[in-house]
Amino acid sequence: MMKLFYGLSNPDLGREIAKKLDQEPGKLKIQKFANDETFVQLLENVRGKNVFLMQTAVAPINDNFMELLIMIDAAKRASADKIIVITPNYFYSRQDRKSGSREPITAKLVADQLTIAGATRLITLDLHSDQIQGFFNIPMDNLPTSQLFMKRATEMMQGNNPIDFVVVSPDGGAVKKSSKIAASLGTGLAVINKMRTEPNKASVVADLPIMGTPVKNRTCFIFDDMIDTGGSLFEATRTLKKHKAKGIYAFITHGIFSNDAWEKLGKSEINKLIVTNSIPLRIKSERVEVLSVADYLAKAILRVNNDKSVSVLFHNDGKEV
Repeated sequence: MMKLFYGLSNPDLGREIAKKLDQEPGKLKIQKFANDETFVQLLENVRGKNVFLMQTAVAPINDNFMELLIMIDAAKRASADKIIVITPNYFYSRQDRKSGSREPITAKLVADQLTIAGATRLITLDLHSDQIQGFFNIPMDNLPTSQLFMKRATEMMQGNNPIDFVVVSPDGGAVKKSSKIAASLGTGLAVINKMRTEPNKASVVADLPIMGTPVKNRTCFIFDDMIDTGGSLFEATRTLKKHKAKGIYAFITHGIFSNDAWEKLGKSEINKLIVTNSIPLRIKSERVEVLSVADYLAKAILRVNNDKSVSVLFHNDGKEV
Protein backbone atom coordinates (compact mmCIF):
# COMPACT_ATOMS: atom_id res chain seq x y z
CA MET A 1 0.00 0.00 0.00
CA MET A 2 1.26 3.49 -0.87
CA LYS A 3 0.12 7.08 -0.47
CA LEU A 4 1.40 10.30 -2.03
CA PHE A 5 1.30 13.61 -0.16
CA TYR A 6 2.65 16.91 -1.44
CA GLY A 7 3.40 20.20 0.28
CA LEU A 8 2.75 23.78 -0.78
CA SER A 9 5.88 24.23 -2.92
CA ASN A 10 4.56 22.77 -6.21
CA PRO A 11 0.94 21.57 -5.87
CA ASP A 12 0.36 21.45 -9.64
CA LEU A 13 3.12 18.88 -10.11
CA GLY A 14 1.87 16.96 -7.07
CA ARG A 15 -1.63 16.72 -8.50
CA GLU A 16 -0.28 15.68 -11.90
CA ILE A 17 1.83 12.90 -10.37
CA ALA A 18 -1.17 11.65 -8.38
CA LYS A 19 -3.21 11.58 -11.58
CA LYS A 20 -0.50 9.55 -13.33
CA LEU A 21 -0.57 7.13 -10.38
CA ASP A 22 -4.36 6.94 -10.73
CA GLN A 23 -4.92 7.76 -7.07
CA GLU A 24 -6.23 10.63 -5.00
CA PRO A 25 -3.44 12.63 -3.34
CA GLY A 26 -3.21 12.32 0.41
CA LYS A 27 -5.02 14.94 2.45
CA LEU A 28 -2.88 17.29 4.50
CA LYS A 29 -3.59 20.16 6.84
CA ILE A 30 -0.89 22.82 6.64
CA GLN A 31 -1.19 26.12 8.45
CA LYS A 32 0.79 28.70 10.41
CA PHE A 33 0.62 29.47 14.11
CA ALA A 34 0.37 33.10 15.13
CA ASN A 35 4.15 33.20 15.67
CA ASP A 36 4.78 31.92 12.10
CA GLU A 37 5.63 28.33 13.10
CA THR A 38 4.41 25.66 10.68
CA PHE A 39 1.79 23.07 11.61
CA VAL A 40 1.26 19.92 9.53
CA GLN A 41 -1.25 17.12 10.08
CA LEU A 42 -1.83 14.04 7.93
CA LEU A 43 -5.58 13.64 7.59
CA GLU A 44 -5.40 9.99 6.50
CA ASN A 45 -4.29 6.74 8.11
CA VAL A 46 -0.80 5.79 6.86
CA ARG A 47 0.03 3.00 9.33
CA GLY A 48 2.10 0.34 7.59
CA LYS A 49 2.04 2.17 4.23
CA ASN A 50 4.79 3.42 1.96
CA VAL A 51 4.38 7.18 2.23
CA PHE A 52 5.75 9.39 -0.56
CA LEU A 53 6.20 13.05 0.37
CA MET A 54 6.86 15.59 -2.40
CA GLN A 55 8.35 19.02 -1.80
CA THR A 56 10.62 21.01 -4.11
CA ALA A 57 13.20 23.70 -3.42
CA VAL A 58 11.54 26.97 -4.37
CA ALA A 59 11.10 30.26 -2.55
CA PRO A 60 10.48 30.58 0.33
CA ILE A 61 13.21 27.92 0.53
CA ASN A 62 13.51 27.70 4.31
CA ASP A 63 9.75 27.57 4.91
CA ASN A 64 9.33 24.83 2.33
CA PHE A 65 12.21 22.81 3.75
CA MET A 66 10.89 23.08 7.31
CA GLU A 67 7.44 22.09 6.07
CA LEU A 68 8.99 18.98 4.51
CA LEU A 69 10.77 18.02 7.73
CA ILE A 70 7.51 18.34 9.66
CA MET A 71 5.69 16.24 7.05
CA ILE A 72 8.32 13.52 7.50
CA ASP A 73 8.01 13.66 11.27
CA ALA A 74 4.22 13.46 11.07
CA ALA A 75 4.43 10.37 8.82
CA LYS A 76 6.98 8.72 11.12
CA ARG A 77 4.83 9.30 14.21
CA ALA A 78 1.81 7.97 12.30
CA SER A 79 3.63 4.61 11.94
CA ALA A 80 4.29 4.76 8.19
CA ASP A 81 6.30 1.74 7.02
CA LYS A 82 8.62 3.64 4.66
CA ILE A 83 8.93 7.38 4.09
CA ILE A 84 10.19 8.25 0.61
CA VAL A 85 10.94 11.92 0.04
CA ILE A 86 10.65 13.36 -3.48
CA THR A 87 12.54 16.63 -3.97
CA PRO A 88 12.47 17.36 -7.73
CA ASN A 89 14.82 20.27 -7.00
CA TYR A 90 17.10 19.38 -4.07
CA PHE A 91 17.44 21.93 -1.27
CA TYR A 92 20.76 23.81 -0.98
CA SER A 93 22.30 21.75 -3.79
CA ARG A 94 24.94 24.31 -4.75
CA GLN A 95 26.60 24.34 -1.33
CA ASP A 96 28.14 20.90 -1.83
CA ARG A 97 31.76 21.56 -0.84
CA LYS A 98 34.02 24.04 0.93
CA SER A 99 35.47 26.44 -1.63
CA GLY A 100 36.79 28.81 1.04
CA SER A 101 37.63 28.94 4.72
CA ARG A 102 34.85 28.66 7.31
CA GLU A 103 32.16 27.83 4.74
CA PRO A 104 29.37 25.29 5.37
CA ILE A 105 28.51 22.24 3.28
CA THR A 106 24.79 22.84 3.44
CA ALA A 107 23.82 20.10 0.98
CA LYS A 108 25.22 17.62 3.52
CA LEU A 109 23.35 19.35 6.35
CA VAL A 110 20.09 18.93 4.40
CA ALA A 111 20.83 15.23 3.86
CA ASP A 112 21.43 14.78 7.60
CA GLN A 113 18.24 16.62 8.54
CA LEU A 114 16.08 14.59 6.14
CA THR A 115 17.52 11.34 7.49
CA ILE A 116 17.22 12.34 11.15
CA ALA A 117 13.63 13.43 10.57
CA GLY A 118 12.80 9.91 9.38
CA ALA A 119 13.18 9.71 5.60
CA THR A 120 14.08 6.19 4.45
CA ARG A 121 14.76 7.04 0.78
CA LEU A 122 15.08 10.10 -1.45
CA ILE A 123 14.19 10.68 -5.11
CA THR A 124 15.44 13.79 -6.90
CA LEU A 125 16.17 15.13 -10.38
CA ASP A 126 19.56 16.19 -11.75
CA LEU A 127 21.57 17.04 -8.66
CA HIS A 128 23.82 20.04 -9.12
CA SER A 129 26.71 17.78 -8.12
CA ASP A 130 26.78 13.98 -8.17
CA GLN A 131 28.84 13.94 -4.98
CA ILE A 132 25.72 14.89 -2.99
CA GLN A 133 24.64 11.25 -3.34
CA GLY A 134 27.49 10.36 -0.99
CA PHE A 135 26.02 12.58 1.73
CA PHE A 136 23.22 10.08 2.32
CA ASN A 137 23.27 6.89 4.37
CA ILE A 138 19.88 5.91 2.97
CA PRO A 139 19.06 4.87 -0.62
CA MET A 140 18.70 7.81 -2.99
CA ASP A 141 17.82 8.04 -6.66
CA ASN A 142 19.25 10.90 -8.72
CA LEU A 143 17.10 10.73 -11.85
CA PRO A 144 18.61 12.38 -14.94
CA THR A 145 16.33 14.35 -17.27
CA SER A 146 18.65 13.84 -20.25
CA GLN A 147 16.37 11.20 -21.84
CA LEU A 148 13.42 13.59 -21.67
CA PHE A 149 15.44 16.43 -23.18
CA MET A 150 17.13 14.29 -25.83
CA LYS A 151 13.73 13.14 -27.06
CA ARG A 152 12.73 16.79 -27.56
CA ALA A 153 16.08 17.64 -29.17
CA THR A 154 15.71 14.70 -31.57
CA GLU A 155 12.31 16.05 -32.61
CA MET A 156 13.94 19.42 -33.36
CA MET A 157 16.63 17.72 -35.46
CA GLN A 158 14.23 15.69 -37.59
CA GLY A 159 14.81 16.17 -41.32
CA ASN A 160 18.20 17.80 -40.77
CA ASN A 161 21.77 16.56 -40.87
CA PRO A 162 23.23 16.01 -37.36
CA ILE A 163 26.40 17.77 -38.54
CA ASP A 164 24.41 21.02 -38.52
CA PHE A 165 23.97 20.75 -34.73
CA VAL A 166 26.40 20.89 -31.83
CA VAL A 167 25.98 20.18 -28.11
CA VAL A 168 27.64 22.92 -26.08
CA SER A 169 28.96 22.30 -22.59
CA PRO A 170 28.36 25.54 -20.62
CA ASP A 171 31.53 24.93 -18.57
CA GLY A 172 34.24 22.36 -17.93
CA GLY A 173 32.23 20.65 -15.20
CA ALA A 174 29.48 19.68 -17.63
CA VAL A 175 31.77 18.16 -20.28
CA LYS A 176 31.17 14.54 -19.27
CA LYS A 177 27.38 14.89 -19.34
CA SER A 178 27.41 16.95 -22.55
CA SER A 179 29.72 14.50 -24.35
CA LYS A 180 27.37 11.61 -23.60
CA ILE A 181 24.42 13.57 -24.95
CA ALA A 182 26.37 14.60 -28.06
CA ALA A 183 27.28 10.97 -28.71
CA SER A 184 23.65 9.89 -28.34
CA LEU A 185 22.40 12.64 -30.67
CA GLY A 186 25.25 12.11 -33.15
CA THR A 187 26.40 15.73 -32.99
CA GLY A 188 29.69 17.45 -32.30
CA LEU A 189 30.70 18.84 -28.89
CA ALA A 190 31.89 22.33 -27.99
CA VAL A 191 33.02 23.63 -24.58
CA ILE A 192 32.73 27.22 -23.32
CA ASN A 193 35.39 28.66 -21.05
CA LYS A 194 33.64 29.92 -17.90
CA MET A 195 35.02 31.19 -14.61
CA ARG A 196 32.86 31.79 -11.53
CA THR A 197 34.10 34.85 -9.65
CA GLU A 198 31.62 34.59 -6.75
CA PRO A 199 28.22 33.00 -5.99
CA ASN A 200 25.65 33.85 -8.71
CA LYS A 201 28.30 35.59 -10.84
CA ALA A 202 30.04 33.95 -13.78
CA SER A 203 32.47 35.28 -16.34
CA VAL A 204 32.65 33.77 -19.82
CA VAL A 205 35.83 34.46 -21.75
CA ALA A 206 34.22 35.46 -25.02
CA ASP A 207 37.47 36.46 -26.75
CA LEU A 208 38.94 32.96 -26.58
CA PRO A 209 38.09 30.30 -29.18
CA ILE A 210 35.42 27.84 -28.11
CA MET A 211 37.04 24.45 -27.66
CA GLY A 212 35.90 21.47 -29.72
CA THR A 213 33.51 21.54 -32.65
CA PRO A 214 33.11 25.00 -34.25
CA VAL A 215 29.67 26.52 -33.64
CA LYS A 216 29.66 28.78 -36.70
CA ASN A 217 26.48 28.27 -38.76
CA ARG A 218 25.38 25.45 -36.45
CA THR A 219 22.38 25.14 -34.12
CA CYS A 220 23.59 24.86 -30.53
CA PHE A 221 22.01 22.74 -27.79
CA ILE A 222 22.98 23.58 -24.20
CA PHE A 223 22.09 21.11 -21.41
CA ASP A 224 22.38 22.21 -17.79
CA ASP A 225 20.82 21.43 -14.42
CA MET A 226 19.53 24.91 -13.47
CA ILE A 227 19.02 28.51 -14.41
CA ASP A 228 19.02 30.84 -11.41
CA THR A 229 19.93 34.46 -12.16
CA GLY A 230 20.66 33.51 -15.76
CA GLY A 231 24.15 35.02 -15.76
CA SER A 232 25.98 31.88 -16.89
CA LEU A 233 23.49 30.92 -19.59
CA PHE A 234 23.08 34.32 -21.16
CA GLU A 235 26.82 35.03 -21.10
CA ALA A 236 27.21 31.70 -22.90
CA THR A 237 24.56 32.81 -25.40
CA ARG A 238 26.49 36.00 -26.16
CA THR A 239 29.67 33.99 -26.62
CA LEU A 240 28.01 31.59 -29.05
CA LYS A 241 26.48 34.45 -31.04
CA LYS A 242 29.88 36.15 -31.19
CA HIS A 243 31.17 32.94 -32.75
CA LYS A 244 28.27 33.10 -35.25
CA ALA A 245 26.09 30.25 -34.01
CA LYS A 246 22.99 29.82 -36.15
CA GLY A 247 20.56 29.20 -33.28
CA ILE A 248 20.65 28.48 -29.57
CA TYR A 249 18.36 26.18 -27.58
CA ALA A 250 18.89 25.54 -23.88
CA PHE A 251 17.55 22.52 -22.00
CA ILE A 252 17.45 23.30 -18.28
CA THR A 253 16.05 21.00 -15.58
CA HIS A 254 15.30 23.51 -12.82
CA GLY A 255 13.95 26.92 -13.87
CA ILE A 256 14.57 28.99 -10.74
CA PHE A 257 14.65 32.44 -12.43
CA SER A 258 15.84 34.63 -9.56
CA ASN A 259 16.20 38.42 -9.57
CA ASP A 260 16.17 39.80 -13.13
CA ALA A 261 16.54 36.45 -14.94
CA TRP A 262 13.31 36.96 -16.91
CA GLU A 263 14.51 40.38 -18.05
CA LYS A 264 17.83 38.85 -19.15
CA LEU A 265 15.94 36.20 -21.09
CA GLY A 266 13.96 38.88 -22.93
CA LYS A 267 17.17 40.66 -23.94
CA SER A 268 19.07 37.51 -24.89
CA GLU A 269 19.38 36.00 -28.36
CA ILE A 270 18.39 32.53 -27.22
CA ASN A 271 15.80 30.96 -29.49
CA LYS A 272 14.06 28.81 -26.88
CA LEU A 273 14.52 27.72 -23.31
CA ILE A 274 13.15 24.26 -22.50
CA VAL A 275 12.66 23.61 -18.78
CA THR A 276 10.85 21.03 -16.66
CA ASN A 277 8.09 21.72 -14.15
CA SER A 278 10.28 20.65 -11.21
CA ILE A 279 9.72 24.24 -10.09
CA PRO A 280 6.52 26.19 -10.79
CA LEU A 281 7.18 29.07 -13.19
CA ARG A 282 6.09 32.50 -11.97
CA ILE A 283 5.97 34.05 -15.45
CA LYS A 284 5.02 32.61 -18.83
CA SER A 285 6.93 33.39 -22.00
CA GLU A 286 6.66 32.32 -25.63
CA ARG A 287 10.39 31.61 -25.52
CA VAL A 288 10.02 29.12 -22.68
CA GLU A 289 8.71 25.59 -23.23
CA VAL A 290 7.84 23.42 -20.22
CA LEU A 291 8.23 19.63 -20.24
CA SER A 292 6.45 17.75 -17.47
CA VAL A 293 8.36 15.31 -15.26
CA ALA A 294 5.14 13.97 -13.70
CA ASP A 295 5.08 10.73 -15.70
CA TYR A 296 8.81 10.16 -15.07
CA LEU A 297 8.43 10.64 -11.31
CA ALA A 298 5.24 8.57 -11.18
CA LYS A 299 7.04 5.64 -12.84
CA ALA A 300 9.92 6.01 -10.37
CA ILE A 301 7.46 6.02 -7.47
CA LEU A 302 5.78 2.85 -8.69
CA ARG A 303 9.11 1.06 -9.15
CA VAL A 304 10.32 2.07 -5.69
CA ASN A 305 7.01 1.03 -4.17
CA ASN A 306 7.24 -2.37 -5.86
CA ASP A 307 10.94 -2.86 -4.95
CA LYS A 308 12.04 -2.73 -8.59
CA SER A 309 15.09 -1.13 -10.17
CA VAL A 310 14.72 2.55 -11.00
CA SER A 311 17.69 2.64 -13.40
CA VAL A 312 15.63 1.01 -16.14
CA LEU A 313 13.87 4.36 -16.55
CA PHE A 314 16.98 6.15 -17.82
CA HIS A 315 18.99 3.51 -19.67
CA ASN A 316 18.56 3.35 -23.44
CA ASP A 317 18.61 -0.44 -23.52
CA GLY A 318 15.74 -0.67 -21.04
CA LYS A 319 17.68 -3.10 -18.87
CA GLU A 320 17.76 -2.97 -15.11
CA VAL A 321 21.18 -2.05 -13.76
